[in-house]
Amino acid sequence: MTMKIYRWAELTDALRGTLLQRPAVAEEKAIRGGAQSIIDQVRSDGDLALFSLTAKYDHVKLAELQVPQSEVVAAETSLTSSQLAAIDLAIDNVRRFHEAQVPVNIRVETMPGVVCERMSRPIEAVGLYVPAGTAPLPSAAIMLAVPAAIAGCPTRILCTPPRPDGTADPAVLIAASRAGVKDIYKVGGAQAIAAMAYGTESVPKVRKIFGPGNAWVTCAKTLVSTDTEGAAIDMPAGPSEVLVIADADASAEFVASDLLSQAEHGVDSQVVLLTTSSELAEQVATELEEQLPLLSRADIAAAALANSRIIVVEDLDTAIDVSNAYAPEHLILQVADARGLVSRVSNAGSVFVGPWTPESAGDYCSGTNHVLPTYGYARAWSGLGVDQFVRQMTVQELSREGLENLGDAIVSLAGLEGLDAHAAAVTRRLVVPR
Repeated sequence: MTMKIYRWAELTDALRGTLLQRPAVAEEKAIRGGAQSIIDQVRSDGDLALFSLTAKYDHVKLAELQVPQSEVVAAETSLTSSQLAAIDLAIDNVRRFHEAQVPVNIRVETMPGVVCERMSRPIEAVGLYVPAGTAPLPSAAIMLAVPAAIAGCPTRILCTPPRPDGTADPAVLIAASRAGVKDIYKVGGAQAIAAMAYGTESVPKVRKIFGPGNAWVTCAKTLVSTDTEGAAIDMPAGPSEVLVIADADASAEFVASDLLSQAEHGVDSQVVLLTTSSELAEQVATELEEQLPLLSRADIAAAALANSRIIVVEDLDTAIDVSNAYAPEHLILQVADARGLVSRVSNAGSVFVGPWTPESAGDYCSGTNHVLPTYGYARAWSGLGVDQFVRQMTVQELSREGLENLGDAIVSLAGLEGLDAHAAAVTRRLVVPR
């Protein structure tokens, strides 16, 4: 599969817009109806629905939903020492970076006798979803569980689909347990989202749900987030994506490997290369053809490349403008002054700077979080961090002197809005003798 090469300067505005469109989410209406039906079934039948849906979709008949401690112990013995060390290293780096994100309480005396504060409180119960799909994702367990633990959320549960033998993926279990999650359930898909949003006999109800998933999971998250009895969610999500900006000095081999590392996620993933060099564009296209057959997921990556493109731009200014318009989940800068270009990036989920920073470093263990806004949502949404596991509340305290200092302004503003009781709540206090 050869990625087609386009020249930005030769394209009409309409074609430019078309090139920056993501692949459409297939069968959206059908998925929405199916996801709602699953949610309704779980709300109605609880655990019985989860057992039935797991048998239907995962082809597994479970005896219990919660992962027993004996399964966690067995999972650890199934991993090699180097695999366990890699999980521990990832947890350590992610924890180190996220501990620096803990919100700091603030206290400001805006004027004499008027004190305002902003305080953080952990969300009381959070649900973490780790997909298994075409590949288990222990890295997702780490990215979700570590900030939840740092935030101090009292209830932290995790759902992940069972394997054909009825067990959860061992690497996911170890990553989650070592990152501080004790309650893990073998439930996947839209039914897992419904279980966490509304609760069942076995699965506790949570206040907010985090984690990636397929179109059914994404749709279910959206549905429960719009129901007042459901649960909030971390962010909108779509298929994974990467955009690479490269100049003439970039390594075609490196660029192609970065594009393929994202293309292998799924057939609906999208990868984009913006380059100032026609020669590099041709070299990357050749490298893709050479590297693709070497991949175990070559068919998946090839399908993703069909939704992808290489675009030759006149200069780096244009490349940055195009990237900011596209707002990629992952942005890789393989240019001579990559660090100097970062200040001009306004819309991206996560940025990877220089030739020695592959996107896979952030996916696993550099320390940043890989749960990021996709599908252009990076224009307004941020990637996952500790702040999403806490909520902020403000506190104010006035002395009599403070209310006297504010009184006239409050009464005047209340008068402008025609809210007499607001004004009276001040004047009635101030007529009380000192």
